[in-house]
Amino acid sequence: MNVILIKFASKLRKLLPQLPYIPQTLKLVWTAAGYWTLTWAVLVVLLGILPVAQVYLFKTAIDSFVAVLGTGIHSTNLWASLTIIALLVTLLLLMGILGNLNNWVRTIQAELTEDYISSLIHEKAISLDLAFFDSSNYYDRLHRAHLEARNRPISLLENLGEFIRSILTLLSMVIVLFSFGIWLPLGLLLSTLPPFYLVVKFNKIENQWRLQNTSAKRYADYYSTLLTSRDSAAELRLFELGMHFKTSYEAIRERLRQERMQLMRQRTFAQLIASFISLFMVGIALSWMVWQMAKGKLTLGDLALLFQALWISQGLLQTLLTNINKTYQNLLFIKDLFEFLSLQPQVTNPVVSITPPSVLQKGISFEQVTFRYPDSQQLALNQFTLFIPAGQIVAIVGENGGGKSTLVKLLCRFYDPEFGRITLDGIDLRDFSLAELHRLITVLFQFPIHYHDTAANNIALSALAFQPTSIEIETAAQGAGADIPIQRLPSGYGTLLGKWFGGAELSGGEWQRVALARAFLRQAPIIILDEPTSAMDSWAEADWLARFRNLAEGRTAIIITHRFTTAMQADIIHVVTNGRVIESGTHTELLAQGSFYAQSWQAQMRNCLVLGVD
Repeated sequence: MNVILIKFASKLRKLLPQLPYIPQTLKLVWTAAGYWTLTWAVLVVLLGILPVAQVYLFKTAIDSFVAVLGTGIHSTNLWASLTIIALLVTLLLLMGILGNLNNWVRTIQAELTEDYISSLIHEKAISLDLAFFDSSNYYDRLHRAHLEARNRPISLLENLGEFIRSILTLLSMVIVLFSFGIWLPLGLLLSTLPPFYLVVKFNKIENQWRLQNTSAKRYADYYSTLLTSRDSAAELRLFELGMHFKTSYEAIRERLRQERMQLMRQRTFAQLIASFISLFMVGIALSWMVWQMAKGKLTLGDLALLFQALWISQGLLQTLLTNINKTYQNLLFIKDLFEFLSLQPQVTNPVVSITPPSVLQKGISFEQVTFRYPDSQQLALNQFTLFIPAGQIVAIVGENGGGKSTLVKLLCRFYDPEFGRITLDGIDLRDFSLAELHRLITVLFQFPIHYHDTAANNIALSALAFQPTSIEIETAAQGAGADIPIQRLPSGYGTLLGKWFGGAELSGGEWQRVALARAFLRQAPIIILDEPTSAMDSWAEADWLARFRNLAEGRTAIIITHRFTTAMQADIIHVVTNGRVIESGTHTELLAQGSFYAQSWQAQMRNCLVLGVD
């Protein structure tokens, strides 16, 4: 017996490396639900002990009625029997009340814990560098943590509660069985070993399958999103892609379903064999009980007690196996949750930060900066050197993939360069705290977000900490040329934008103007505009450019653009290709050089003439 238990314990240690996550989970649930968890624990203990009292009261009631039948009915023994029945009914009623109370407490726990975990996941996601969002492995982890593991801690707590409750009841029943001989509880224990081993074994197999197929599940979600999203609806209809993506989705789901069914067939067959072994051993115990009663060694009450104890114990053991099965599964998911929450950003604050200048005095300097994106072999910038004087408007032009947008991400310190450094007034960006650095910069990104909120809030989101007034919001909108389309909306600045919640929709150029207004509202000394006029027609571009210098006055502005009509408004233009600056000068100077910029300008002007664009 000792050898069997030692081998079983060894196997258990190998198959349950997630056990250390149990105390972490309990701490997490306690933080989220607090005293509701303490109430739950008290209820678990009570519900674990009371079934034993029920068994003894049932035995006593039977023996009492047998005595009444043997000695004749009279008031004394009948009253004693009825008192026992009343106690038994009261106990059953109490157990029912406590069970319902336990369900209520668990519901509150679940709501509080789920919200707390969602908050932790959101906090972790917004704290991580952009480098994580360049990795498919990150999205696998996020999928498992956010979609698959968020509800698991409370499920684990419920499993542990059932486990503790079952153990308390089972130990009490084992004590009862020990009074009739050691072999009854021993046989009961041995009957659970085959099913327990299979539960652990197949949970490990299924977890490996789950980890291997996380990407496949994400692909299925991706295809489902394409089929149901408004963003993809037009192309799916025009290019007749609906059935293509529907077939791709169904192929993945078919493979996953078949593999899952195969695993379940194997598990079910193995569990049937294990259940047969367990029931065979229980059958032997029941036969012994009947034999002992036939020999007169057991009373009818003893038989009822033994039968109940054995039957309840067998049911509890099955419950334990089920809970161990669910606990193991939940631990595997919880492992994913805690691994996600343990991710740490690589771009961090300095130990001692320097207060950045409120207004640039010298300028921005890129000094021999070399950078490549995570998991990429190609350099985005190669020993890149550039100085941007304070208070000037600088345009950066060049081919796609030349490294222009990378400059924005590095200047905002979403990434750190591999080599070299970037400075503001001679101070390395890495010497500033991230929050203080970001307050110095306002950006119109190449693909700004369309927030499904009011027009006013869409603009105000860049400066929430400063609580901008309606006048400041409207001034920013006027500067970006967003005031005219906003005034045409049903409720002006109070109009909800976007179709998700039934708001008004804007054109691409109008959305871009709203995003420009959002960038301008943030009174930061550094303005970065990535393709600020890409969605505007030539008339809207000319109107905006006429006002841009006033908006940028006293600030340092960087414009990244493909449009030379936008670039020519800058004080100086830098041409970037293959991660290096190859030309610099004013529009007139670069045209006079007759090199890359001049050739590109002439090609762009010829295209405008062919297309009939002013």
